[in-house]
Amino acid sequence: MAGELNKLSDKRLKNLQGTSRQNIEFIADGAGLSAKCSKVGGISWVFTYRLVGKKLYRVTLGNYPDMSLKLAREARDKCRSWLADGKDPKMQFNLTMEESLKPVTVKEALTYWINEYATNNRTNVERHKAQLEKHIFPYIGKMALSDCETRYWLKCFDRIKRESPVAAGYVFQMCKQALKFCRVRRFAVSNWLDDLTIPDVGKKQQKRDRVLTDYELGQLWTAANNQNFFSPYYSSLLIILITFGCRSQEARLSEWQEWDLEQWLWTVPKEHSKSGEKIIRPVPLQIRDFITELNKNTKNTGYVLGTLKKSEAVSQTGRQMHKRLEQVEPWTLHDLRRSLATKLNELGIAPHVVEQLLGHSMPGVMAIYNRSQYLTEKLDALNKWIERLDVLSGMHENVVILNLKKVIS
Repeated sequence: MAGELNKLSDKRLKNLQGTSRQNIEFIADGAGLSAKCSKVGGISWVFTYRLVGKKLYRVTLGNYPDMSLKLAREARDKCRSWLADGKDPKMQFNLTMEESLKPVTVKEALTYWINEYATNNRTNVERHKAQLEKHIFPYIGKMALSDCETRYWLKCFDRIKRESPVAAGYVFQMCKQALKFCRVRRFAVSNWLDDLTIPDVGKKQQKRDRVLTDYELGQLWTAANNQNFFSPYYSSLLIILITFGCRSQEARLSEWQEWDLEQWLWTVPKEHSKSGEKIIRPVPLQIRDFITELNKNTKNTGYVLGTLKKSEAVSQTGRQMHKRLEQVEPWTLHDLRRSLATKLNELGIAPHVVEQLLGHSMPGVMAIYNRSQYLTEKLDALNKWIERLDVLSGMHENVVILNLKKVIS
């Protein structure tokens, strides 16, 4: 077999090129590859094969010297591989050529993931879009995905890393998942990120353990219920976050159609839930008047908070709230969730009830067989929680009011 291969050479091809002849000639290189020499001296590469029976088929691979002898042999080997898999080399070659002539760009691949997966499965899809528009598309979005080597991706991640290593790791992980999705769906193939991990491009987000103290919670609860301290939007947001321990996006995206003001239930739809499951929370007695008044003020907008703010703006404002309250240790809006979970456990609320309030997926077989919403238990827990907050806010009443007046003035 080795003697049948590689019969041609670059020297011979140069001598053949440009030489006129009376008839078209096929000069074999071996294993199905031939140089087709036209009457006027042109040379093209042809692969000859059989699929079924004795009939011969040919596929033109390219023209010499645009396609070198080396590349022609590589194309021949690829055709033989397709043939061994029972695939028609001509059809596969044409598909490959279409892909190379009109390659999928980085932007097209990532947008495919956004449209076909993230939109229906990621509650923070708008954040994904914003990050891609800011950090990826302006720099490598127009590049062919197959040509976008690791070094080009790293330039993007390094640019993000200079400002936020955690954000760099987040964007990298998102892009890596998107490319895997495209590869599995056979939309486009890229393996340039496969060997990288988050530490290679940035940092993993550290697990936070911040829990607000009783004093901090009492002070914040007083401020949230003071119409002159925070803006109406953030006062309402804080009351909902502190009361239910919900994710900020659940409150931010909440619409009045989710709220049953007769049964006093708030049903977070699955498209707003990180777990992909709807979350039903009873409204505690102590804040029903607040919800009723809020409904009067914002019902015509459709949104519980009266408007739809971007998640980045809400998070940034949340990170600054401790300063307005003159609290030393920083906290985020998500820390309010952890604080509720911790305090409810301290109040003796059953762990499974706390998990249900937080909207966490139930573990193991409980997720399959236990479909109870524990509404009675959740309402009892939230009523006790509000009572506790009222105690905490009044426990340091003089200090709290003094601080609020100082900041307001």
